[in-house]
Amino acid sequence: MIELQNVTKRFAGFVVVDSLSIRFETGQTHVLIGPSGCGKSTLLRMIVGLVTPEAGAVLFDGEPVTPDSLVAIRRRIGYVIQEGGLFPHLTARENAGLMPRFLGWPEKQTAQRIDELTQLTQLTPAMLDRYPRQLSGGQRQRVSLMRALMLNPDALLLDEPMGNLDPMIRADLQADLRTIFRTLGKTVIFVTHDLAEAGYLADHITLMRHGRIVQQGTLHDLLERPANDFAAKFTRAQRGPQPIESE
Repeated sequence: MIELQNVTKRFAGFVVVDSLSIRFETGQTHVLIGPSGCGKSTLLRMIVGLVTPEAGAVLFDGEPVTPDSLVAIRRRIGYVIQEGGLFPHLTARENAGLMPRFLGWPEKQTAQRIDELTQLTQLTPAMLDRYPRQLSGGQRQRVSLMRALMLNPDALLLDEPMGNLDPMIRADLQADLRTIFRTLGKTVIFVTHDLAEAGYLADHITLMRHGRIVQQGTLHDLLERPANDFAAKFTRAQRGPQPIESE
């Protein structure tokens, strides 16, 4: 579904993505993980055309992402950014219905789609009449997910959507996202710092560092067969301190 071929990107002379090639297979949930600044979010922004690589190519369903193809490709991608990105002056319903309104959908079609996604995301109709400031962090992210899914995209990109949620809300949203991903069967690329979250959601995990791929595989691969010292250190840090056995 999505392929990046030898892409490179620099910001202020600093290499953020370094001649990286990666494929995201159709219908799989693929998680990008690694420390801050390793290039995870930049890869998502390249796919949706918000960032242009200095070298290499980005392909969506075999078609290069270019200025000429970008509008059509973006309508096939749902994108959930950090903090959700909801417009504060619009209700949840209005936020979710932005693209249908822009595209001129009939009101009945929009209302039917919103009803479907309200059930899918475990929201209630009453919540949709609230403004973002009147919703919890988890509810705002569910509305953002509704907006991303509104046009029934082929691919869904999520950039650390649960980074600032408290543990209980985060756990509930993780469980619902896992169900949604498996129910819809879309190509999902999910960015996170959390290895446990990656293992819970992913079919395939990519560990990154300094704009390059360190290791790819399952959670078991990363934990039991780390590719190098960095991969081993990263997984140990995620596990936390281990208890000291008494003599």
